[in-house]
Amino acid sequence: MGTVLLHRPGRELARLTPRNNDSLLFDGIPWVGRAQEEHDTFAAALRARGVEVLYVSQLLAETLAVPEARAELTAGVVDDTRLGDTLRRRVADHLTYLDPVALAAVLIGGLAHDELRTSADRPGGLVYTLMPSNEFVIDPLPNLLFTRDSSVWVRDRAAVTSLAMPARRRETTLTDAIYRYHPRFVGTRMLYDPALEPVEGGDVLLLAEGVIAIGVGERTTPAGAERLARRVFGAQLAHTILVVPIAQERATMHLDTIVTMVDADAVIMYPKYAHSLQAYTVIAGADGEPQVDGPAPFLRAAADAMDIGTLRVIDTGLDPVTAEREQWDDGNNTLAIAPRLCVAYERNVETNAQLERAGIEVIRIPGSELGSGRGGPRCMSCPMLREPTSAG
Repeated sequence: MGTVLLHRPGRELARLTPRNNDSLLFDGIPWVGRAQEEHDTFAAALRARGVEVLYVSQLLAETLAVPEARAELTAGVVDDTRLGDTLRRRVADHLTYLDPVALAAVLIGGLAHDELRTSADRPGGLVYTLMPSNEFVIDPLPNLLFTRDSSVWVRDRAAVTSLAMPARRRETTLTDAIYRYHPRFVGTRMLYDPALEPVEGGDVLLLAEGVIAIGVGERTTPAGAERLARRVFGAQLAHTILVVPIAQERATMHLDTIVTMVDADAVIMYPKYAHSLQAYTVIAGADGEPQVDGPAPFLRAAADAMDIGTLRVIDTGLDPVTAEREQWDDGNNTLAIAPRLCVAYERNVETNAQLERAGIEVIRIPGSELGSGRGGPRCMSCPMLREPTSAG
């Protein structure tokens, strides 16, 4: 059933405090041990269905064994205007002595003020002296847990995305280095890169062969959607792209928090938006310029692009109050690993029952701690390609 990229949460989650969790985009302070247990259950459920699981931390450590990758990532992390020249040199020196596994741990988990090696003859300088002891010299990346956002595969090509929120931007430098330097991915053709306009993987849905939906809202900009459309059309990877404006709210930060595919002709969808969501249909014009039509109701535009009569809609929840609660708990953010087979958080009882009544098998996983970053099984997984001809 293919390969998926996950990140098992670790020290970076333990760095979250009531002081910094908002800036690091978490709604709570997760219990790290329980979050790891929940994530292990998720990974085991995928393996039990024949899915190959790869981990970011292991791939990153193996990537850092490549000298060019190590030099690039080290230079990138010390190129921070907060540091100043003296502290920048001390951080670079500190990283020099780390083996690839330890360096990967720092690039993901961050480096706290008191963890930096300094001495009387090699002080940290003014910036280090004035920095509070609970600050980070290198910020942690707790949102790396949500591997869907930093890259998305379209057929045999990887799009390393451009993340909108400052707390997440460094995630893409790690993903980009893995795809360019890791022996398994060397030669991968790239579709997008972090220097381009903001696009996040959670806003990109592969609806059918040749049909892609891109949400535009809090994280993905219209310019990003247009740029990705141009790249996709230029590579002849799709014939139709649906650009879908979404509300800029925490509970609907990405398109895949509102709607996900669970069968070739069925979606799970937050009922509040099911019949109000609009889409602009974009195709490649004869002159290469994207041609835009619409807007039209999303469900109708999607069915037309997919060349099916209608999309079956399975509602989140059972009543408005339950739907709102389960929308907040990522009831829509299911991970389809095959037609009529998906992974979902067990806490969304009514939504899972709705799926099963519609003939969808649901693999339930715990998510009381994992969900504190506002992301479900789909957000926590990036489907990848084993071979160029595999489906993603």
